[in-house]
Amino acid sequence: MLAELAAAGATDYFAELVRFGAEGDPSWGSGIGYSFATDRLEGFHDDDLVLLKAVLPVVSLAMMTHAGHTIASGLLTAYLGADAGRRVHAGAVERGTVESIRAVLWYADIRTFTAMADTTPGAVVIELLDEIFETLTASLRPRGREVPKFLGDGMLAIFPFEDATREHVCHRALEAAAEAMRAINRVNAARRDAGKPAAAVDLALHLGEVLYGNVGAVDRLDFTVIGPAVNEAARIEVLCEPLGRNVLVSAEFAAAVGDSGRLVPLGPHTLRGVREMQEIYGLDLG
Repeated sequence: MLAELAAAGATDYFAELVRFGAEGDPSWGSGIGYSFATDRLEGFHDDDLVLLKAVLPVVSLAMMTHAGHTIASGLLTAYLGADAGRRVHAGAVERGTVESIRAVLWYADIRTFTAMADTTPGAVVIELLDEIFETLTASLRPRGREVPKFLGDGMLAIFPFEDATREHVCHRALEAAAEAMRAINRVNAARRDAGKPAAAVDLALHLGEVLYGNVGAVDRLDFTVIGPAVNEAARIEVLCEPLGRNVLVSAEFAAAVGDSGRLVPLGPHTLRGVREMQEIYGLDLG
């Protein structure tokens, strides 16, 4: 490298490694490396080197601080979702701080997963879960939505809305559901061709008011979504198999969508833990 620099006209070269952490500390050995070259005939002056050696540790601290901030932001986004991660990173970490929001609830679950997991090697199960979850999430990503929760073999996504945007948001959630189911069918076909286990996915769409924020113990918090509407969405999803449908929606959701021509009335049904029977609709995926 020095020969290449000299051929390009360099007359002097200076390198400095700024390390972090004392020797014996787990972080020792990490740091930032710098190098400088000049084509001045006299090379670097002693004053130049004194200035560089004085400034570089401070610059390095600023760079490491920025890197730490960026890494923390990325980790929180990966584990909590973009919105929840941003809130926690900004300091929303007090237990019991929740916000009441209105949202479409998008609840998906893998049908007969327990029986399959009991007879399938663990590594194969994890590979299947990853592919199914990625396929489902891919339909949400371009619509700016996120997944607050992966629940074993299920997942919960939310589409927050204001009353004025309810119909539009419901249509986007319905489009995401239809797109996800078509993608799941393609994935399952490819998996069967490859001799891998496939997975049927059931999905329920509901809407209502939920609490969104920090819940948990003093030393272990969860940024989550809770409320009766969440429970009702999970109960609706359970009806998918007996009704022979992969996507079911509540009467509230169907009313918000309007006459789309894609929702088929399936009559009233009992939801566990809900006193009154609820009208259920199926999404025509044809």
